Formats: sequence, C-alpha cells, structure tokens
Amino acid sequence: MQFYPPNTIVPNEKRTDRLLLRPLRATDVEQDYDAVMSSAEMLRRWSQSAWPSDDFTLKQNLDDLERHEREHTERVAFTFTVVEPHGSRCLGCVYMTPLWPPEVQICPNARYAANVSFWVRASEVSTELNQHLLATLLDWLRAEWAFDYLVFPIGQDNERQAALFQEAGIERRVGFSSPDQQRQWQVFS
Repeated sequence: MQFYPPNTIVPNEKRTDRLLLRPLRATDVEQDYDAVMSSAEMLRRWSQSAWPSDDFTLKQNLDDLERHEREHTERVAFTFTVVEPHGSRCLGCVYMTPLWPPEVQICPNARYAANVSFWVRASEVSTELNQHLLATLLDWLRAEWAFDYLVFPIGQDNERQAALFQEAGIERRVGFSSPDQQRQWQVFS
C-alpha cells in the first residue's frame, strides 16, 4: 500500500462560507501558534500527549511548521491549515498521513489510504465548526483526492469526535494502544 499516487495532483485548497483549507506553511507560524496556544489543554487531550507544553515557543512551532511544509512538498504527508475564509485567523489544522500499522488491517485491499485527523480551536467547538469541517473534508476527499480508503483515528476518550463521526455515518472499526501502551486509540472509517 502506498500513501498517495505519485503522478496525481494534490488538491490545493477547499473554500466554504465558513473556512478555507490550504497547505500549512512556515509563514503561518504566528496565526498557527495563536490557535495552538489558545487550545493547548484541548490539544493535549486530543493528541494524548504533553504537546503543546505551557512553555511551547514560537520557534518550536516554526520547527513543526517547517517539517509539515517539507512533508507536504515531498508528498509523504499533507497538512492543511483551517483559516477563516479570507485567511485572517487560524481556526485549526488537518493532517493526512500514512496509516499506522494497526490501521492497515481494516483496509487490506486499499492501494492509497490515508489517516485523517483534525482539530479546531477550542473556542470554535460551540459554533459547530467541527461538524462543518468534517462535512467539508468528506466532500473534498471524495470529490478531488485519489485516496481509496480513509481512516479517522482519535483518542479513546475523545467522545466529542467519536459522536461527530457516528453522526456522519463513519463507523468505529478498531481500537489499539501505542507501542509504549501510553495512548489508546480508536479508529473510524
């Protein structure tokens, strides 16, 4: 199984009345940093990690964004920033990465599969931006991308996104632990 077909165009953006999805760039560092730090506690629960720490710096965020931009250019993973329609404020992020080994078992016949995860600012959860972003992603991925299978991993305790996926008709397929047994994941597809 490969991540993305080598000679296939990678879609560049998706716009709705509420958001714009476009590749994350290092030049987005200040807007992205503001979104990350304004949602730090939520992101720690979302990622089941200590990221971002309370002392996470703008420079550390720049390092992350440079890595994401490089991965996007090399087509080994795709990261999109979620911004307001006119690009003035970062609302969250979308990640499309290769499958983790435990996820491969649920799509053995797929040629090009992606692990899709996303978050929105904590302040935007009450505006149902999560629902809008998921619906937008599903439409965009089905219409313009060459993936033939998608999986959506979330932390075992992420009840909000689990309910969101179930409402969208995306079913829970498998659960697994990280190799160090520190994080528990459930995977929807």
